[in-house]
Amino acid sequence: MRTARLELRRLTADDVDNLVELDSDPEVMRYLNGGHPTPVEEIRDVALPRILAYYDRGPDYGYWAVQAGGDFLGWAFFRPHRGDGPPVSVDRSGIEIGYRLRRAAWGKGYATEVCRMLVARGFDEVGVDRVFAETMVINTGSRRVMEKSGLRHVATFYPDWPDPIPGDEHGEVQYALTASEWAGRERSES
Repeated sequence: MRTARLELRRLTADDVDNLVELDSDPEVMRYLNGGHPTPVEEIRDVALPRILAYYDRGPDYGYWAVQAGGDFLGWAFFRPHRGDGPPVSVDRSGIEIGYRLRRAAWGKGYATEVCRMLVARGFDEVGVDRVFAETMVINTGSRRVMEKSGLRHVATFYPDWPDPIPGDEHGEVQYALTASEWAGRERSES
């Protein structure tokens, strides 16, 4: 898949070093686990096999490496919600989108470009009913990406995480867009 400036390709077992480097940056991991690096064994033996298993579901869902000029910038996903984390009473129907980019790629519009492409792909090609994304309330950068991608705030919720991180007391947010809302936007822009 491609956007105006980016190439998205399937991740492979050869991406272990890229993923380890990405998850070693405390700022990249700040809103995920408080800034702790992900051990190489966890990436190699748990995370990457789970990511690669999405490709068995067909071409519609999965994780993709995000690249610019052949350089690995991070990854993006388009998937049914995994159901991990603590139970909360928030609507997780539809398809979840997300991304993780190297800090050097921040502030250049790459995350928004990828998310817009995934939203459009979800409604126009895959035919999903709803697309959503979630982040911590205090993660203003990701919240802006969600808004610029056409998603709207639909819920604030307070999961009881087993390993709290700074800022989780403010809760999490979900942004979403339905197929009917997407179709209405398309008609109004015509």
